Amino acid sequence: MRIVESIPNVSEGRRADVIERLAAAIKSVPGARLLDYSSDASHNRSVFTLVGDPESVKGATLALFEAAVPLIDLRTHRGEHPRLGAVDVVPFVPIEGVTMEQCVTLAKDVGATIAERFGVPVYLYEEASSNPARKNLEDIRRGEFEGLAEKMRTKGWLPDYGPSTPHPSAGATTRRRRSFECSRW
Repeated sequence: MRIVESIPNVSEGRRADVIERLAAAIKSVPGARLLDYSSDASHNRSVFTLVGDPESVKGATLALFEAAVPLIDLRTHRGEHPRLGAVDVVPFVPIEGVTMEQCVTLAKDVGATIAERFGVPVYLYEEASSNPARKNLEDIRRGEFEGLAEKMRTKGWLPDYGPSTPHPSAGATTRRRRSFECSRW
């Protein structure tokens, strides 16, 4: 049995109808199981926890983006939590029968697909990053969505995948991998 866990963080925590649509998108993918989700209105952020085999988790991540990109507009988003994208962070965690290296490969595959399909720049960080300046998520988020376009014009801040400018409303997204988890991008 091969099981990957993913914990996407989405920049929406106030509109219940949107949050339910995002949850439904994840649930719609055969083999992916949404274990839990919670929202925080002050942070204007929701966190989803899902599991499945790597292909199902990939499918659920793509379905989440398909739902989130047209519904979440960071140009009007306000909340206490720093954010870079509509779908801000998507970690992949090896649970059973999957190695860390396989999760990094999954993160790169999903990141490339997200960039191509949705035009959202993708940054890899922590162990998945090959750029020392982008190992730390705080460094990538510094300046948040509002400062992203300017940041992307400086040396070393082109994304790992996707366009060299932010998506107009969805910003960018990050993929990570730590010693206990694989990056989503």
